This record gives sequence, structure tokens and C-alpha cells, in this order.
Amino acid sequence: MRGLISTLVLICTMAAAGPALAQATAVGQHRDWGVYSYQAGNGKVCYAMSVPKTKEPSSLDHGDIFFFVSQKPGQNVAYEPQFIASYNFQDSSKVTATVGGRSFTLFTQGKSAWLENAAEEPQLIAAMKAGSDMKIGAKSGRGNATSYTFSLLGISAALDAIKSCK
Repeated sequence: MRGLISTLVLICTMAAAGPALAQATAVGQHRDWGVYSYQAGNGKVCYAMSVPKTKEPSSLDHGDIFFFVSQKPGQNVAYEPQFIASYNFQDSSKVTATVGGRSFTLFTQGKSAWLENAAEEPQLIAAMKAGSDMKIGAKSGRGNATSYTFSLLGISAALDAIKSCK
């Protein structure tokens, strides 16, 4: 039941994020990762998504925080990681994703962050599949250092579910 409630909350939150996400359909739940799809202008988009298990510092209102991995066959995009916050990041700041002993740098734009070096996307995905959790470090537009821990339980099954997105 908790998983269903979490899924409904996520869908409602995404509905507020934009018209394309408002029409997202829940495809499945794989432990801590949900799988969703929606129809875009140039084809179907499928993605795996999770929310953090911890948000630091606990004294701040972080709002809704998400980590996505998108599959967009119509745009030749496979397994594109993206971190989304409910606040704008500090201008020109970087986000760091750490899985195991490996760190990856993401560039920021508004409330979103993507890998600075797109060639590292397969390496981050491989690390996520092999890891147990992922830590994200960011800096808000107000200058607050924030950190999040995402569980990676279910990421492999969730990515398998979006692999055949067409």
C-alpha cells in the first residue's frame, strides 16, 4: 500500500511539473524505483524514477526531489540520468553523484542537473546497477549545501523494464 501511495504522490507531483509528465502512466514498481511512460511529440518516453531516502540538512524544506533515468527511442536517447530538485541550483554550480568509490559531475540549469560528460552516462548506469546507494551533493540558489541518498534497490529491474520502450 505504501508503494501505491508513493506512486500516486509522485504522479501528482509530476503532473504539476508539466503537461507531458501530467499524462505519465505508471508501468511498474521495482523496489525503490518506479517505472513510468508518456507519449511525446517524437515518440514514447519511458523512465525509471526514485526519491531520496535521506535529505540533508534536515532543517531545510527540500521539497520534492527526484532522480530519473530516461529512455527516449524517438530521440535516440538511452539511459539518460537526470537529477531534479524543487529549487533552483546556485548559478554555475555543479552537482556530484557518488556511487561506491566513483564520483560523477553534473552541470545544472534551473532545477535540473545532467552529467557534464555525456560519455560517462553508461559508467554511471553501471555503477548504479552495481551499487547499493547513490549520494547526491548540490548547492541551492540560496547557497545552502544539500545532500541526498537514493537507494539503488530495484534499479536494474527498473532499467530492464524501460529497455524495450518504443
